[in-house]
Amino acid sequence: MRVVLQRVNRASVEVGGIVVGEIAEGLLAFVAFAPDDADQIDWMAEKLLGLRIFADESGKMNRSVGEVSGSLLVVSQFTLYGDTRRGRRPSFIDAAPPDVAFTLYETFVARLRQSGATVATGEFGADMNVELVNDGPVTLIIDSLPRAPR
Repeated sequence: MRVVLQRVNRASVEVGGIVVGEIAEGLLAFVAFAPDDADQIDWMAEKLLGLRIFADESGKMNRSVGEVSGSLLVVSQFTLYGDTRRGRRPSFIDAAPPDVAFTLYETFVARLRQSGATVATGEFGADMNVELVNDGPVTLIIDSLPRAPR
């Protein structure tokens, strides 16, 4: 599981010119899944919810999204698994197939919501326009826990 996480002042996602998800202060999470990521969902949800990347009264990154009453906007983006090491066209062989990724995405969003977080989403598989105001800027790349060799 891979996430590109951005701390934002606001963010929104449109499909066909219609806003389908938007947040004020919080986190914009672009997420991608590998086929066997079901066991990574709880870890990643806890990681996003617990990251202390919002400023405290001293201006230090010491507060989580929940501590600042922020929201999350979760957008599926399989291209995060694009391998560009060879040739000029990315290979997406490591990304979960759409049916598997859809289930993992829905499970991940549900897990975040179970925590009590306010979560908006894009539309899985749609051609989306994402607009954001990055705060900081703060952008992190988070990969799930390493797996044991098979």
